[in-house]
Amino acid sequence: MIGNLNFKVISMFNQLEILSDEQSEKLYTIRRYIKNLDSVCIAYSGGVDSTLIASLAFEQLGSKAIAITGISPALANTLREEARRQAKWIGVKHLEIKTSELDQSSYSENPKDRCFACKKELHKHTTYLSKKLNYKIVLDGVNLDDLKDYRPGIQASKQAGVISPLAKFKFSKKDIRDISRALGFPWWDKPAQPCLSSRFPYGHEITSERLKMVEKAEEYLKECGLSEVRVRCQGSTARIEIPQDELKHFFNKYNISELVQYFSNLGFNCTSLDLEGLVSGKLNR
Repeated sequence: MIGNLNFKVISMFNQLEILSDEQSEKLYTIRRYIKNLDSVCIAYSGGVDSTLIASLAFEQLGSKAIAITGISPALANTLREEARRQAKWIGVKHLEIKTSELDQSSYSENPKDRCFACKKELHKHTTYLSKKLNYKIVLDGVNLDDLKDYRPGIQASKQAGVISPLAKFKFSKKDIRDISRALGFPWWDKPAQPCLSSRFPYGHEITSERLKMVEKAEEYLKECGLSEVRVRCQGSTARIEIPQDELKHFFNKYNISELVQYFSNLGFNCTSLDLEGLVSGKLNR
C-alpha cells in the first residue's frame, strides 16, 4: 500500500503554495524519480535531509521503502531517539544496525578522511541488507551544498553505489528546509547535528569513553536551555561553542561554577568558551 494515514494528515496541513516555482518543480521531479525506483533502502540519520528522502520514498513506494540507521557510540542517544520518532511519524519502516567503525584504526585514529571509513562501514551494512531484503537501491540525503564542503564520506558512498537524489536534482539546504516546512514536517528547521566524532581535532584518537564524555557534556548544556551547542574535545580540555547571539548572555544566564564542576566530574581538566561562537565547517579549516 502506498502511503498511510500520516501522509493524509500531512496533506491537510501542508503549505505547498509557499514554495517557489523552481522548488515546486524540484519536488515534482524527485517524486517522479523515486516512484520509478521500484524499491529503496535509505541511509537515514534522522537529519532534515535524509528524513525528506525517507518521507518521499515512503510516500511514493510505501512498504517498498525502508530506512536504515547506523548505531555506534558516535551517534548521540538523543539523535537516535529523534530518528525513531520521525520515522514513526512518517510511517516508514525503520531498522537500526550496529556499526563498528571505532574498531578500525582508519577511523579511531581520526585522520582527515575519517568520514570515508565511517561511510564505508555503514554502506557495507546497507548494501548487504538491501540485497538480503530484496531492495534494489540505496539512497542517502547528500545535498547540493554538501558537495561544496570537504566530505570524504561522499566518495565512499559513491563507491558503494549509493545514489543521492537531493544532489542529483540540485536541492540546496534551503530547498530542503523550505519543502520540509511546506509538507508540514515539524523538524524542518532542526539544526544540523554532525556525529560526535566531529568534536575531535584531526589526529586526536576517538574512543567510546571520550565520545560519551562529549555526549554527556552537550546533554547537560541542552538541559540548561541551549538548543544548539558543540563541545569540542582536545585531550582533557573542553571548548564550548554556542551561537554568537547567545555569547553575551552566557555568563549571566548560566551557573558557571556548577557547569565547570559537572565537566570536571566527566573528566575534563579545563573548560572554556569559544568567543567566535558556533561556526559551521570549523573542523576543516
